[in-house]
Amino acid sequence: MSPIMLHLLLIISLFIPSHTLTNHQPTSESFISILISQNGLNFVKDLLITKEISSLTPLQLPKIEKSARIPFVGNVDIVLSNITIYQINVTSSIVKTGETGVAIIASGTTCNLSMNWHYSYRTWLLVPIEISDSGHASVEVEGMDVGLTLGLENQRGSLKLSILECGCYVKDVSIMLDGGVSWLYQGVVDAFEGQIGFAVENAITQKLKEGVPKLDSFLQSLPKGISVDDIASLNVTFVNDPSLSNFSIGFEVNGLFTEKGKDAVLNSNQQSFQALVSCTNSSKMLGISLDDTVFNSASALYFNAEFMRWIVDKVPDQSLLNTAGWRFIVPQLYKKYPNDDMNLNITLSSPPVIRMSPHTIDATVYADLIIDVLEAGDVIPVACISLVISASGSVNILRNNLAGSMKLDEFTMSLKWSKIGNLRMYLIQPVMWTVIETVILPYANSHLGKGFPLPIIHGFTLQNAEIICSNARITVCSDVAFAEDFIQPLIYPTTKRCASDLLYRL
Repeated sequence: MSPIMLHLLLIISLFIPSHTLTNHQPTSESFISILISQNGLNFVKDLLITKEISSLTPLQLPKIEKSARIPFVGNVDIVLSNITIYQINVTSSIVKTGETGVAIIASGTTCNLSMNWHYSYRTWLLVPIEISDSGHASVEVEGMDVGLTLGLENQRGSLKLSILECGCYVKDVSIMLDGGVSWLYQGVVDAFEGQIGFAVENAITQKLKEGVPKLDSFLQSLPKGISVDDIASLNVTFVNDPSLSNFSIGFEVNGLFTEKGKDAVLNSNQQSFQALVSCTNSSKMLGISLDDTVFNSASALYFNAEFMRWIVDKVPDQSLLNTAGWRFIVPQLYKKYPNDDMNLNITLSSPPVIRMSPHTIDATVYADLIIDVLEAGDVIPVACISLVISASGSVNILRNNLAGSMKLDEFTMSLKWSKIGNLRMYLIQPVMWTVIETVILPYANSHLGKGFPLPIIHGFTLQNAEIICSNARITVCSDVAFAEDFIQPLIYPTTKRCASDLLYRL
């Protein structure tokens, strides 16, 4: 397949875009949708044609032989060999999406060829004599149009590509010979124009047809999960068939967090969201929409993995981790355990609940804080306080990650149990505020600040991204930039593992 077309379709296929739903009902859950606009398609097309046009050349064409009758000479056998396309120039090109597939058309294309020519014929003077000559020729093909239309469909969670139309048309061929007495035979060689044009058309068409099955096989082998960390992966299984409109292309993916190392499974208990990717700036190349179910699935996964618990043994005010610092707050604690060090054992009692609205992102965190006293090498739990923390947050783009942070709005607390008698909660409240502000939130923000990867191909980065919050959804609208160093490993991955790393690594 022409590397230009192969690379373009690889990029288009793996941006994993959104479905613009009308009356079509989803067959499975989808919680992330991404839309590539016409500007995005044009960006990819222009980039790949500019950077990768040379990879199509040199292209060798088969030898051409022909016998022609020349006045006053007779039958002349002519052979054109070592026919090589060594340069291609694309004047204009377009990428169009329609109801049936994606069409890539390069028009007004010119290509330059070099070749060797040889002729021979017999003449009679007194005895038969063979006369021959050879030389080199330059060929220019003008007005060439190349087109490819691919069908796109979802096949068991992967993208299936098929050729709907494929062709190349040459309008004009100009041949210039040099060497020997070649000027005598310019008219003869001109008779080869049709055959040369036909050979060029066949060679380029064949390259296209050969490449599509390879691309399809590569897409079928792609992993269906993006690694987030040692615990989680993002399920990027395709859901439903791609959506093709006149100005964009889109796909749906499941988008939920799943346990790393396990096959992606669609959860029928979740309710799929159906929404268009809507950007206030229509010129943006890419739009990614994430339902709040994505974030709540991450919350549930990390909670079930027992990730949301930790022991605090260092705080900015270390006196808070000694019973002496509590002697005026909980006198009975100091009386029973004078001047003993303490730990705060924090465990979330249920997954945090995340809600999104046009003006804010809210999170509610339910946690149990156990006060442990360290005495003679023993850890002694003395009391447990239940916390309900209300926080508001913001999100930002960090490279290709969606990152964020939270700040405390308010919290409530109640005594769950105590081995040291009743506690005056109003005295403990300032201490809990300090613990939340200086320990819990900074710890949470250290992880939120790293973010999780959006489904963007390695080598491409988001640029001038805008984030739009709406009811139960976050949308990222962005242009993209490209790092030139990544074009070869992106296009020619050598192994399945290498391919997945290059496509999804950040």
